[in-house]
Amino acid sequence: MNREKEKFMAKPIEKHDTAAWADIEKIKKNSKVTIPHEVDVRNAKEYVDSNQK
Repeated sequence: MNREKEKFMAKPIEKHDTAAWADIEKIKKNSKVTIPHEVDVRNAKEYVDSNQK
């Protein structure tokens, strides 16, 4: 039973290839915060706005 659980847990559930933070433009020096390209941020906002309930 534990082997089945371990096998399942090894698989990633979410795919982050298209996330706004996946394509990093730069990283802030002190905080190490990633800054995505502006186009990716706009696409993410458009996606969220179109999928609101």
